Amino acid sequence: MTAETLLDLTGRTIIVAGAGGGGMGTILTRLVASAGATVIAVDNSRASLEEHVQSLRSEGLSIVPVQADIGTEQGVEEIMVRALAEPDDLFGLVTIVGGVPDAYWGAATEVTREGWQWLFAYNLDSMFFLTQAVARELRARRLPGSLVSIASISGLTATPFHIGYGAAKAAVLSVVKTMALELAADNIRVNSVAPGAIATPTAGLGPDKERDRWAVPMARQGRAEEVASSVLYLLSDMAGYMTGQCLVVDGGVSVKWSHLDAENCPAYARDRSFLDRWRRE
Repeated sequence: MTAETLLDLTGRTIIVAGAGGGGMGTILTRLVASAGATVIAVDNSRASLEEHVQSLRSEGLSIVPVQADIGTEQGVEEIMVRALAEPDDLFGLVTIVGGVPDAYWGAATEVTREGWQWLFAYNLDSMFFLTQAVARELRARRLPGSLVSIASISGLTATPFHIGYGAAKAAVLSVVKTMALELAADNIRVNSVAPGAIATPTAGLGPDKERDRWAVPMARQGRAEEVASSVLYLLSDMAGYMTGQCLVVDGGVSVKWSHLDAENCPAYARDRSFLDRWRRE
C-alpha cells in the first residue's frame, strides 16, 4: 500500500460547505477533487461560487456547484438531493462556514442576546444539522464515511472579546466527539481541524510581521493550503483509525505558555548564560 493509494478519493462524493470564498474552502475543493473525489461545492453566493467552480473545472476536476444556505432546512435538503444524485457513493463532508463579524466583537458583559444567538446559529447550528443529515444517509445506506468540521483554537482556549464565537466553536468540538462515538460502529469517522490565524481573503488579518513574530511560535500566519492538507488527511484512508479527534493547525499558538516573550523565552529568566544559549547569541 502506498501513500498515493491511501490518499486516493476516487469513487467518493464529498460535500464541501463554504467552497466559494476564494480562500480555504476553494483551496480545499481543489485539493479534494485532485485526489479523485467528486466534490459538491456549496456556497450561499452564486456569483462567487460560479467564478471559482469555473476555474476549478477548467483544470479537469469534478466539481458540482450548489448554491444553498446550510443554515436552513431547505438548504440542507437541496445539498443532500444533489449529493445523492451523483453516481459515486456519498462519503464525506467538510463544513467550513463560520466566523465572527466585527460588530460582534466585544467584552462578555456587552454581548447581546441577538449577537449570541446569531453566532451559535452561524457557527454551530449550520454545522450540526448538515452533519446530521449526511450521517443519517450514510447510516441508512450502510456506507462508510468521514465527516470533518472546521473548528478554531478559539474553541480550545479563552477567547476575550469574542466569547460567543469561542463558545460556539467549543460546542463544535463537543458535537464532533459525541457523534464520533455514536457513529463509530457504522464505520463513519467524525473529526475536526482547529486553525489558528490563517491568511485568507476573508480572514481580516493584514500582514504584520512584528505581531506574528511575537504571537506565533512559528512567527507567521498559516496558509490555507496547510489547513486544507490536514482536512484531506482526515478524509482519506490515511486517517482510517482516527475518530473524535481535533487536529490543531496554529503554528504552536495553543501550546505557547503565556509567560514567554516574543522569542519564546521564559520572560522571567534572569540567568545571562541561559538567555545567551536560548537566543544563540
